[in-house]
Amino acid sequence: MMLADLGADVIKLESFDGDDTRGLGPPFLHGMSAYFACCNRNKRSLAINLRSPAAQPLLDALVRKADVLVENFRTGAAEALGVGYKAMAAINPRLVYCSISGYGRDGPQATRPGYDFVVQAEAGLMAITGPADGEASKVGVAVADLATGQNAATAVLAALLQRERTGLGQHVDISLFDTQLAWLANIGSSALFTGEPTRRRGNTHASIVPYEAFHASDQSFVLAVASEKLWVQACTALGRADWADDPRYSSNAARVQNRQALGAELASIFATAPAAHWLALFAATGVPAGPINSVAQALAHPVAQARGMRIEIGGIPMLGSPLNLSASPPRLERAPPALGQHSDEIARECGLDAAALRAAGALR
Repeated sequence: MMLADLGADVIKLESFDGDDTRGLGPPFLHGMSAYFACCNRNKRSLAINLRSPAAQPLLDALVRKADVLVENFRTGAAEALGVGYKAMAAINPRLVYCSISGYGRDGPQATRPGYDFVVQAEAGLMAITGPADGEASKVGVAVADLATGQNAATAVLAALLQRERTGLGQHVDISLFDTQLAWLANIGSSALFTGEPTRRRGNTHASIVPYEAFHASDQSFVLAVASEKLWVQACTALGRADWADDPRYSSNAARVQNRQALGAELASIFATAPAAHWLALFAATGVPAGPINSVAQALAHPVAQARGMRIEIGGIPMLGSPLNLSASPPRLERAPPALGQHSDEIARECGLDAAALRAAGALR
């Protein structure tokens, strides 16, 4: 979808049963699941039976003119269907062929199916997510899936740039496990530095204090003091300038060592007034803080409105694109397609008879 937003003509090849996410609901709107709608705008749907010999001419025509092919079959399945990298590159040596899988196209677990929830668990994310004294928890959205898609888009664009220099495509191999492991970021780096086990910290931060959620007199909010300059500003805002020189709190390292004492003092202060008071105070002094919004509140946020992050196409409401380019802004033109909605027009573009293909069992 990111590539489509940026101007690519994306043809989504689906089986006659359709993408599984079409049925993942409720909610549904106009017969479409919200799950499917979230990542399928700007695509055209071609319902094709890759097992039918009659589909081969259409597939060959598509591959010959394509810049990129993206597939996420289980390892070996693309080859079994005749659409593996070697077969497709033989048709079009300039093709950038991107494989997305759970555990990579090589290695000891290449044939395992990949699902976001399992990878969040297996690649360490759940171990560091959730209450400090509670169970491990997944993140509320499929971050391993989403980050893998972003990595794939980045790698595809790099491969296209490389093709401009060499004239040849290549095979791009992106996995959920690799992506999620890399997204452990500073937590993964800390584990490599120390060799010590990590643990869940709830809404606190392992290396920055104060950087957590606090309870005001009416509701919770978050405070992010990620530099010494911000700490001085926060102390001034709270009328506790003495903390800036207190050896227990004067540096971040000291605050991390004394997080319990500082947290208790801050908690007692914040309990005396509503969240709006503290958020206004911090906003006036340039200290990062914010309310813990519901999804509905986030969607109604003035920034979301001003930045075009709520859109509607063909009666389907969607989130907008976060990519902002001054000379080539994202195009937001096509609603997520119905199954096989564009099968006939794509066949015609390839110079083939859609009715004949359908009669032969190649198209729906």
